[in-house]
This record gives sequence, C-alpha cells and structure tokens, in this order.
Amino acid sequence: MRFDVVSIFPEMLRPFFSQGILLGAQEKGLIDIHVHDLRVFSCDPQGLVDDRPYGGGAGMVMRPEPFARAVEAIQNELKFKPFVILLSAQGVLFTQEWAKRLARKPAITILCGRYEGVDERVLSFCDVELSIGDFVLAGGELAAAIVVETTARMVPGVVGRFDSVATDSFYAGAKLGFPQYTRPRVFRGHAVPDVLLSGDHERIRRWREKEAWKKTLRNRPDLLGLKFPPQGCAESNPEV
Repeated sequence: MRFDVVSIFPEMLRPFFSQGILLGAQEKGLIDIHVHDLRVFSCDPQGLVDDRPYGGGAGMVMRPEPFARAVEAIQNELKFKPFVILLSAQGVLFTQEWAKRLARKPAITILCGRYEGVDERVLSFCDVELSIGDFVLAGGELAAAIVVETTARMVPGVVGRFDSVATDSFYAGAKLGFPQYTRPRVFRGHAVPDVLLSGDHERIRRWREKEAWKKTLRNRPDLLGLKFPPQGCAESNPEV
C-alpha cells in the first residue's frame, strides 16, 4: 500500500515515518510512504501557496492550484487515481472503521492544510474530507501522521501478530480495550488481578470483556449513547 502526504512542512513528517513499525513495514515492502513539499507545486515563482480570502477576514487561505498539481503529479506517477483525502477540522470524523476502509485502497494521498483553511474548490478533486477530532490544530501534519499509522496497522503483516490489533480499542466497534498487566506482579501496593494468574482462559476472556465495557462506560459514555461527563471531567465549581 502506498501513502503520499502533501505538506508545506515535509520535514516535520519524515522523522515520524522513519521510526518504529512504519519503518519496519517499509523495509518489508508492505507499505510505501512518500512526503511531498507543496511549495514545489506552486504557480508562484517564490513558492507561495496561500492568499487573502475573498470576502475579507483574518488570516490566509491555501490556494487550490498547488494541491491540484500535486495530486496530478502523484496520479501520473502511479498511473491510476489514488484515494485523495483533505484533512480539515470541518471533515467527517476519522475512526477505526475509516482506517479499515482506507487500508483496502492501493494508494491514498493526504493533503495537509494550514493557516485559516484551504480553498473549498480543493474538495472537487478529493474523495473525502476527514477530521481527527473536535479540536483545531495549526496544520494537518500531526493528523496525517495519525491517519497513516492507524491505517498502516490495518495492513496485514505490518503488526507482527494481528490478534493484538483485533483487541485494540474501537477495532470491534464502540468499546474500549481491556486493562493490560505485566511484571512486576505487585507494583506499589497494586497487584495484578488474580483472574489473570489463574490460567483459566474462559474466565480471563469473560473478565476482559466485562472490564472493557466498564472502562468504556467510565471514560467514553458517549460511545454507549450516554451523555454524562467522563470521570474526572466534572466541573469542580459549576456555579462559577
């Protein structure tokens, strides 16, 4: 599977893609990651990729031409059209299900926005606009790293044992992962639950299932359609 990421700060991304499982997957030939400098595709002799917004307002907006030229160059190299993603705070929420879906594509191209946003016409040659959460980043680079790693983990062989992926939070739906323990058996007065030492695999399975649902209820009640605040998020003085 091939990933192409287009950014005005490519050097922010290259070190991330050169470590850990992403490096190992590239060395095995399972994935291929290319990072492109958007300024190379600028129509401006100085490499500018942004301009003032029509209608007025603060900040600068990224122009559509450099993104279009970048996507066209990648498509010409591939000899087919990749699945093109624009990262934006206004996009559809990126989830584990999206990662599974993207992992079935032969190639995806990720466009990283900056400044006050990207010209809306960029969406005319994108397949989807994605957001990694209900917050705003300075740019799409961190989001791109998240999308690439999350998707790459769904490619067979990238993670050594796929059963470790299948037990991740969100993999099997709206449920968090179960608590994990390792040595030492007792740490600062906190002991490993006895059931995990029992050797009874069915008891362990049932315990993990129960604890996963308890953690989901405690930390992410929204996944269960509930609206009360997660533990630790209640206002200490709601009258102020």
